[in-house]
Amino acid sequence: MVHRVAVLDEDLCHSDKCGLECIRDCPVNINGEDCIHLGEEKLAVISETLCIGCGICVKVCPFDAITILNLGEELKKDKVHQYGVNSFRLYRLPTPRKGQVVGLVGRNGVGKSTALQVLSGQLIPNLGNYEREPSWDRFLDYLSGRELKEHFRRVADGEVKVSLKPQAVYKLPEVWKKDVRSLLEKVDETRNADVVVRELGLGESMSKNIPELSGGELQRVAVAVAALKDADIYLFDEPSSFNDVYQRMAVSRLIRGIAEKGKQVVLVEHDITFLDYASDYVQIIYGEPGAYGVVSALYPSRTGINSLLEGMLPQENVRFRDRAVTFEVSTAVESQQSTEVVASYSDLTKAFPGFRLEARGGELTRGIVLGIIGANALGKTTFLKILAGEEKPDSGSVSVGAKIAYKPQYLRSDFPGTVQEFFAERAGKGYDDPNLQATLAAPLRIEKLLARNISDLSGGELQKVAIVATFAQEADIYALDEPSAFVDVEDRFVIAKAIGRLVKAVGKSAMVIDHDIQLLDLVSDRMLVFTGKPGTHGLATPPLGKEEGMNIFLREVGLTYRRDVNSGRPRVNKPDGKLDREQKAKGEYYYVTKGVPREAADE
Repeated sequence: MVHRVAVLDEDLCHSDKCGLECIRDCPVNINGEDCIHLGEEKLAVISETLCIGCGICVKVCPFDAITILNLGEELKKDKVHQYGVNSFRLYRLPTPRKGQVVGLVGRNGVGKSTALQVLSGQLIPNLGNYEREPSWDRFLDYLSGRELKEHFRRVADGEVKVSLKPQAVYKLPEVWKKDVRSLLEKVDETRNADVVVRELGLGESMSKNIPELSGGELQRVAVAVAALKDADIYLFDEPSSFNDVYQRMAVSRLIRGIAEKGKQVVLVEHDITFLDYASDYVQIIYGEPGAYGVVSALYPSRTGINSLLEGMLPQENVRFRDRAVTFEVSTAVESQQSTEVVASYSDLTKAFPGFRLEARGGELTRGIVLGIIGANALGKTTFLKILAGEEKPDSGSVSVGAKIAYKPQYLRSDFPGTVQEFFAERAGKGYDDPNLQATLAAPLRIEKLLARNISDLSGGELQKVAIVATFAQEADIYALDEPSAFVDVEDRFVIAKAIGRLVKAVGKSAMVIDHDIQLLDLVSDRMLVFTGKPGTHGLATPPLGKEEGMNIFLREVGLTYRRDVNSGRPRVNKPDGKLDREQKAKGEYYYVTKGVPREAADE
């Protein structure tokens, strides 16, 4: 038995522009029954009861607006909420634990934010009956005998105080125009503002008005606002965005400190290094973006993240991705690379009021992916712009005997047209390249965005379009500034693997700036490390071997990494744990490549 799910993307359904192919060609309709018809709003309405799952409507819809899925019948009893007819539905919920951090990870559009709304009491679940007014009493009856019932009984009775750090931190300037200090003083219920400000490195931001803050400052202020409330459960929705590795570690330590005080904490996050470091348990939300999401059981963080990488939940007999994400245990790949130089530069300097960048000379060879890492405000973007020809150095020279395609850090959404028109203008016929389609565009589901206006895209959708548009250009070097920003964990894997394949398959080169260490570990052949004093002075090393570069960077951060014994992924050692002490004593901050460290010793 199957549980049929029919979902319509209302933004893509244009019945006034098509021949109503879905209605005309549906076999059930042809036989005289009303499986698909136009509703009052001139949108297709699909009967999940009558639908036979043939998929013809999916194939003939010219706007790719219909999704038909067959799920296991056993899921039907676990439906928590459905927004309307042919709309998104969520199955099961996360399970908060007192004194623990529960991490929640999955693709964008599979219900993470919906789950947080339910946990916080902002959304009363309707158990799939969207035509009836939802009721806490009915939901509590549904939860009889389940671990979550007591939590929701207290939520329904108003006994649970919730603190939520929302995903959309960019809206904070809309509700508070004054300085950071006055905001934190207003929300501080714990009388702990000075400690939180110090832990998050917000001292120099206190006198700034909220609209003047950078993205990283804004994110950490939002984290501080949530942390300073005296609540029973704390919900953090993507707190790492815009922050560098130092800042992400500071946020994770703050979040762990909240749990250690006996509070419940749920953390939604796409950076799995951060998620692994901060979480005690992990739950994966899998499903079809925009159609449905299923919350997995509760797993220890290591087990959950390894299952995420594997694309398989063996305990639940569920496979949600065709291929596993793998990490190379050896970093000794440099000898396999070409020696043909495609770009070189001497020692460079570039000065701005209050800031000076110095970069040691180096070169980029064909077939290499150069990972660029360092704290915010050290000049990484300026360096990339100099190599791309968008900035001129004050001293030194750049020799680039190749064309560079550059994806900037900050993306614009003011293009007056659709995604398809954007590709046509920026990349010509390059978007249709079969290798690009198979390696990047299809896995990122760009096809579903082609008819959308650029101005209507979310941050993650805009990022994916910009990455594909960059690789669709005819170039020898692809320069990508923070390609992981706003992108979910599944698509980060796709992008990391695609960069390597697109570069090496056709003899190109790439430079990638990012703060996601997992992504850089997957994609990089060599590393360029920025050190210095943020906002004052940045110093870039020449290109180094990946292990040497990572060691320099991690020594600066004060972290050590080991290899996971099952997946091979890099994992942060517990500060002052056995492996942390051993590796620091040997100067091996990045994981050892000759033999895998004994993971169990630090668990």
